[in-house]
Amino acid sequence: DEPTLEAAWPHLQLVYEFFLRFLESPDFQPNIAKKYIDQKFVLQLLELFDSEDPRERDFLKTTLHRIYGKFLGLRAYIRKQINNIFYRFIYETEHHNGIAELLEILGSIINGFALPLKEEHKIFLLKVLLPLHKVKSLSVYHPQLAYCVVQFLEKDSTLTEPVVMALLKYWPKTHSPKEVMFLNELEEILDVIEPSEFVKIMEPLFRQLAKCVSSPHFQDNTWLDIQRPEALHGDEPKAI
Repeated sequence: DEPTLEAAWPHLQLVYEFFLRFLESPDFQPNIAKKYIDQKFVLQLLELFDSEDPRERDFLKTTLHRIYGKFLGLRAYIRKQINNIFYRFIYETEHHNGIAELLEILGSIINGFALPLKEEHKIFLLKVLLPLHKVKSLSVYHPQLAYCVVQFLEKDSTLTEPVVMALLKYWPKTHSPKEVMFLNELEEILDVIEPSEFVKIMEPLFRQLAKCVSSPHFQDNTWLDIQRPEALHGDEPKAI
């Protein structure tokens, strides 16, 4: 479906641009601004992410990212509220226009996580990000979701086994286009996998690939790329 564009966008755009310039000004002082840019403000901003207009969501994405960067005291709250949006999306509504944009913000946030990863961040991956794979509208936000998952694995390779097992759990039963998305994500994971972690997931992974290949509905040759030696363990053999 074509998105519904906001008729008043020319006026709204001016507001967003002004506010962004305000946030990005070298004279901006978060200690003064935090009186106004508080939890209530952030919550209202997050509610706007359900806008049908992609132009507004793009400005919201940049705005929230700037706020996250400048207001350290709001970071945990922002992550918690994004978490809540995802929970409602997965388990209640299965509809939200801004999931891709929120995941894009999270990709940058995850990239900045300090090591070792906090337990709360690991729980977020396993309990929130991975269940996003089972929603029917996965194709709308899958590239951003896969990026977030791979970011986590690059931070902590010990998460590889639970991540791959979750993907196999949510693997589509009959929907071949969705299978292709899962296979593409697996290929990204195999690009960063550690040999010691590959051994743990090798058997269940190959069992699933065998099912894909034998399916009469399977339409894609992605598995051929995945089974190439360099895809499985890099340019030099290190896993098998």
